[in-house]
Amino acid sequence: MDKNILIDICRTRMPYGRYKGYLLCDLPEPYLAWYHEHGFPSGKLGIELATLYEIKLNGLEYLLIPIKNGI
Repeated sequence: MDKNILIDICRTRMPYGRYKGYLLCDLPEPYLAWYHEHGFPSGKLGIELATLYEIKLNGLEYLLIPIKNGI
């Protein structure tokens, strides 16, 4: 796993869809659950969304707070 993925999750904005322009770390869990059911997009964005889904599913959002506050 790329150790910079958490930083990328806090810096990257959703490029399309209902939450276009939102930081990935601010996406709601139900939106990520929908992607989990229907398939994450390919490439880096899909990896970031899948990682964020696992973070939120397991209650690990606190890992993103210092990164998000440091931006």
